[in-house]
Amino acid sequence: MLEEFMPLIMFATVCGVLLLGYPVAFTLAGTSLAFAWLGWEMEIFDEDFLFALPSRLYGIMVNQILIAVPLFVFMGVLLEKSKIAENLLENMGKLFGKMRGGLGISVTLVGMLLAASTGIVGATVVTMGLLALPTMLRRGYDPAISAGTICASGTLGQIIPPSIILVLLGDVLSSAYQQAQLDMGIFSPETLSVGDLFTGALIPGLLLVALYITYLLIIAIIKPTAMPALADTEYDSNNDFKIYDLLKGLAPPLLLIFFVLGSILAGIATPTEAASVGAMGALLLTFINKQLTKKILTEVVQQTTLVSSMVFMILIGASVFSLVFRGFGGDELVHELLNDLPGETFGAIVVVMLIMFLLGFVLDFIEITFVVVPIVGPVLLAMGVDPVWLGIMIALNLQTSFLTPPFGFALFYLRGVAKKSLTTLQIYKGVTPFIIIQLFVLAVIGFWPELATWLPSVMNGE
Repeated sequence: MLEEFMPLIMFATVCGVLLLGYPVAFTLAGTSLAFAWLGWEMEIFDEDFLFALPSRLYGIMVNQILIAVPLFVFMGVLLEKSKIAENLLENMGKLFGKMRGGLGISVTLVGMLLAASTGIVGATVVTMGLLALPTMLRRGYDPAISAGTICASGTLGQIIPPSIILVLLGDVLSSAYQQAQLDMGIFSPETLSVGDLFTGALIPGLLLVALYITYLLIIAIIKPTAMPALADTEYDSNNDFKIYDLLKGLAPPLLLIFFVLGSILAGIATPTEAASVGAMGALLLTFINKQLTKKILTEVVQQTTLVSSMVFMILIGASVFSLVFRGFGGDELVHELLNDLPGETFGAIVVVMLIMFLLGFVLDFIEITFVVVPIVGPVLLAMGVDPVWLGIMIALNLQTSFLTPPFGFALFYLRGVAKKSLTTLQIYKGVTPFIIIQLFVLAVIGFWPELATWLPSVMNGE
């Protein structure tokens, strides 16, 4: 009995150790090796499974897709520290300043652009919290609405490409998809690319942005005092110099996003190649803005190294975990559990999404991507689930989890920079309507998978 449920016991132990605050990468590897030793002592684990670890680590080292991770991180951190975001917010404020609720719309659109530029949720929420929150409160915006708008806009980095989570999901789901096809006896398996996930995320991401803005416009109409217009805006539509100034601030980041994302969607460049273009483009923009100093460049390189090292250490720890998990027969156990659920494929997807949602309270998207997806991905894909649709559903699900009180990561990020400007209750109250919007979009994509799969099929000429 103990042998049969050893994989689940190991998974629960990992989650428990993580809750104690131990580093994720070392928790994954250390706990897994401890269970491997225990299983070997009990003669229920074959140590030969660990002999596959060197080849797995070598596969990580030579994986071309994963090179995109440090490049996209470098691009995002550089744009964050070079005042590109500050200029974007200022110019968007001028563009929509005369509208009631215009500042909220500006924050949403800037959040979308930063998501497409950085793909890092924490960086976007912190940046918007530091730049936009004081302005919104000073202009008379309701604190709860301000908090909700910033948190929701900041989490768009989960779904709007080039998102780092989509890069990592693309790599993990690609391996899971090939494994699922081999398990089904298909020995010339189809492939899944990161570009497919980027393309599939466009319509759901833009739908989210549109619904966010629609909600803000409705609030501006029914409760005008909560989102007043900016009476003293500097933008004047009759002033040609101001229009030129506006375009000068908006054009560079928009062009960067166009070249990075457009080259991937058009098939001109791989995500890794496009990431290098983005990194060089961010350097060029920083230089043009006269922000490329030794101090900034040092901070950017250090932060990029820190984040990239964290990602790859977690990936190594997750590789150890998945090997030991499989050595205990965990993949077969998960396959049986999901196949025995009522509702067959639909029931399995609902349960997996619920588990991921709850895990999103305590684990970051990197851990969930590297630990949970390799376990459940092959099983769901073997049931006939579309890999692009599954990837988009996972990204949307985690984005919703990061917004949900009391453990949502985005709420912690904003609380950390808001200090005494906001109460915790105001933050919770502000994000609630956006959570409802997220759940609505998740349900819509769930019932109409074509919203995620149609554009990739068109781009692939199917």
